[in-house]
Amino acid sequence: MFTLEFTHPECRDVRQVGGKAASLAAMTAEGLPVAPGFAITAAAYRRYLEEAGLKEFTTSALDRLRPDSGQADFDEAERVIAARMEGIPLPEELAAPVREAYAKLCADCGVDDVAVAVRSSATAEDSVGASFAGEFETWVDITGAEEVLAHIHKCYVSVFAGRVLSYLAEKEIDPHAIEMAVVIQKVVRARAAGVMFTLSPTSGDRSKIVLEASWGLGLSVVGGEVTPDRFLVDKIGMGIADRTPGYKHIEYRRGDAPQDVPEERRSVLCLADEEVTALAAFGKQLEKIHQAPQDIEFAVDEELPEGKNLILLQCRPETVWSNADRQPAFDNSAGMMSWITGSISGRSAPPASGAAHQH
Repeated sequence: MFTLEFTHPECRDVRQVGGKAASLAAMTAEGLPVAPGFAITAAAYRRYLEEAGLKEFTTSALDRLRPDSGQADFDEAERVIAARMEGIPLPEELAAPVREAYAKLCADCGVDDVAVAVRSSATAEDSVGASFAGEFETWVDITGAEEVLAHIHKCYVSVFAGRVLSYLAEKEIDPHAIEMAVVIQKVVRARAAGVMFTLSPTSGDRSKIVLEASWGLGLSVVGGEVTPDRFLVDKIGMGIADRTPGYKHIEYRRGDAPQDVPEERRSVLCLADEEVTALAAFGKQLEKIHQAPQDIEFAVDEELPEGKNLILLQCRPETVWSNADRQPAFDNSAGMMSWITGSISGRSAPPASGAAHQH
C-alpha cells in the first residue's frame, strides 16, 4: 500500500510512515485537532529506489566516501546522486494512488486543488535515540496533484543532501537505513503558530509547559528569525506562570516571503490566555499518551471559528532532556546542558522546521 490516510490504523505504524505521519495519525485517533491529510509510505520510497537501479547507483556513489571525508565530499556525493535521481520521475504505479488520495483530500476539504504542506517523514526520524528534526525537507502551499508528485520526488532526493549525509556519518548511520515516507497535509492558515514543550527546554523541569509563538506561520519561530512570545504554564493547576512578549517584526502568511508586521503589533502577545491554557492541556494529554516529554508544533487557524481553531501540526519525543541523566536538585556541581534545536531548510521556502511549516 503506497498511501494511507491519517484515519487508517496502519498509518500509526512508524515503520511504514515515519515519525511525523505516525504521530499525526495517533493524534487523529485520540480525537485531537489535526489538519487532514495522508502519508506516502516507506514502501513507495523503496519502490522508487528500485526504479532504474537507483539503489545500486546510490550505494556506489556513497562507497566513495570515507570516515574522514570533509563536507565538500558529501556535497559532491549529493550532486552526483541528485543529478541521477532528478532524471528519474516517480513510476505511474506510485503516481496514480497519490493523485487519487489528493483528489479525495480536496473533496473532503471542499476545495479544488487544496493547498498542502509536503513534509518528509523519515522512518528513523524523531525517535528519542536520534533526532533528525531539521535534516530533511518540507514545502508549504503546494497546489495540484502534479506539483504534489514533484515535491514528493524532492523529498526523496533530500535523503542524499550533503548536510544529511554528513550528519548520518557523524551518527554512524547508513543512509540506506533511512526510508523516506512523506506527509501530505492541508495547510493551516495560521493567525499565529509556534512550538510547545511539555518540560522546560532550558532546565528540563517537567512541572512546566513552555510555549513559544509568533504571528503567522511558525516558520519565523523555528527559523530563529524573530524573538517569539514565551508562555510558561504550571502542569499542576494549569495556571500561566509567566508571559514574556517577544519582538515579532516579520510574519509568513503563505509560506513564501515574510511580511513586515506593523510596529503596533510587534510586541503584542499573539496568543490569548485561553488559547495558551487550551494548548497546554493538549500538550499534557499528549505527554500522557506517549509517556514521555513531547515537542509539539501548533497553529491558530484564522479561517476556523473560535473553539475549533487550535490545530496540532506535529508531535515528537523531546530528545535532549529525555536522554539526560537527571541530576538531583541539590547537586550544585551539575552543569547546565546546552539546548540545541534544528531547523528545516526548504528549497522553496525559508529555513523552517518539519512544523510549523504550515508550520
